[in-house]
Amino acid sequence: MDTDTDTRAGTGAGADGVGATATRDGHRRTPRGRGVLEGAFALLDALRRNGDEAGVTELALACGVPKASVHRLLDQLVGVGAVERTGNRYRVGPQLYRLGQAWEPHPGLRPAARLPLQRLRAATGASVVLVVLREETALTVGSVPGDLEPLLPVRDGLAFRLDTAAGKALRGPRASGAVLDREDVMEGVCCASLPVRAPDGRTVAALAAMVPAGRRLDALAHAVAGAGAAITRALAGGGRRRPLPPTALVP
Repeated sequence: MDTDTDTRAGTGAGADGVGATATRDGHRRTPRGRGVLEGAFALLDALRRNGDEAGVTELALACGVPKASVHRLLDQLVGVGAVERTGNRYRVGPQLYRLGQAWEPHPGLRPAARLPLQRLRAATGASVVLVVLREETALTVGSVPGDLEPLLPVRDGLAFRLDTAAGKALRGPRASGAVLDREDVMEGVCCASLPVRAPDGRTVAALAAMVPAGRRLDALAHAVAGAGAAITRALAGGGRRRPLPPTALVP
């Protein structure tokens, strides 16, 4: 952490661009609210929302932080590989990607779903997403683009509202039957979604397949149900990926 901060009595600008109060003995006391770590995550989230690259000015405006503080935080994030710099533009870096790939919303869910999602896409041509409930949204943790690209791009990390078919299937409980969307959310796009259950019956995710309007949704729902059952079976079989041998890994 930088120490070239204003430590005069009263309030000064810290290295993270957030006001810090100096005590009588000269030590900084960070007030409640945004700290260095929160400021760094705000920048990372702004880069994620930007979708590609951004400059210091754009990020300062997005986060409400002084440009000098943004530049300082970005330099630190570049140093640990969380951000990459190309000229005067920044984007999310490889270390953040590696850390994010380690997150499992339910033990073994993502590796268990990988092959069923691919097979569902191959059988239907649909854009396929696997979502979990996080912070009142349906967060995508697995995706395979389909015939709707680029009208409706899908990718991991994309969040859907809970009033979409995927969100409704995720909230459950539903004894049987798919949640169908016949252009209710987006013109030209239809969807079939079903809960994905753990072997003990708990809903741990929802699987949604999106297709251009005019497709038969009953057949699509049947395919989604089959893919969801395959994920449940894989979870019952221990769906975790096997670790690579240490000799194959770069520290």
